[in-house]
Amino acid sequence: MRPAPAVEVVSTPLPPFARASMDRAAHRRGDPAWLDAAWAHPQSRALVVEGGRALVTDADELAWLPSGSAPPGERYFLGAPDPAQPVGYFAVAAPLPDPPPDGVRVVSLREVGGQLGDTDAGLFAHAAALEQWHARHPRCSMCGAQTEVALAGHVRHCPADGSEHHPRTDPAVIMLVTDDADRCLLGRQPSWPPTRMSTLAGYVEAGETLENAVIREVAEEVGIMVEHPRYVASQPWPFPSSLMLAFTARATATEVCVDGVEIEEAKWFSRDELRHAVAGGVIRLPMAASVAFFLIDRWFGGGLADLVGGAKR
Repeated sequence: MRPAPAVEVVSTPLPPFARASMDRAAHRRGDPAWLDAAWAHPQSRALVVEGGRALVTDADELAWLPSGSAPPGERYFLGAPDPAQPVGYFAVAAPLPDPPPDGVRVVSLREVGGQLGDTDAGLFAHAAALEQWHARHPRCSMCGAQTEVALAGHVRHCPADGSEHHPRTDPAVIMLVTDDADRCLLGRQPSWPPTRMSTLAGYVEAGETLENAVIREVAEEVGIMVEHPRYVASQPWPFPSSLMLAFTARATATEVCVDGVEIEEAKWFSRDELRHAVAGGVIRLPMAASVAFFLIDRWFGGGLADLVGGAKR
């Protein structure tokens, strides 16, 4: 493998889940008195989360509860509008009502993330990631003992051996590959519907740089070497624990040879070809909340959301 060049950062708007505007107030996580005061404050709010899902109103806003009205469950501190004041936002891991009350519905971040406001999208991503991590890691990986929630939900502590365990995040690169004609390359996984296509992506391996991961994944999946990987943006993808690191890269050749395992089909698209394919229902693009859609729309020049909406009508 050829050595990867230094990463070049591109100034760009942010993907949906990356626009979080709430101060996480991490310095308050180890302050039980402040957290207790914030939980008791009448302006504090709690979001009930179960299996990465929460309640959302018909207006596409999170259905926050006054913290004092939240059901019992593990409590995770998400942040504070003003860390100097004991007012906070919390997540509570507890069963969701079944059926939900009128005017609200149970949804995952994947379903509604593209419609939520910046603050709600960021808080939901934070809450869902923590809740799912705690559910999957109840025991110490060192000795097997039951661990306890600590540091306001951002650590699990083992009382048996004293070890601390932090939330896991799996880095994955996702890249929009273009050629010298400025066409983009989209691929389809074997498990996807025949019409769905997206950007290429893959997990970063141990001891690997992000740039080398971009080069390796493209070569493995479609048999094309790329150069000039350029970092664009990142977005949490808590399904359950990924961090998507978005790149662009330029192909040195255009002949596609799919691996047949991760990618079953891959095609080059000009902007006109993509416009006609989407409008005609020939292909379906990724969900609007995804960083894959963000990358494709950025290359397209914007407006893909309206085009996709029109194709569905």
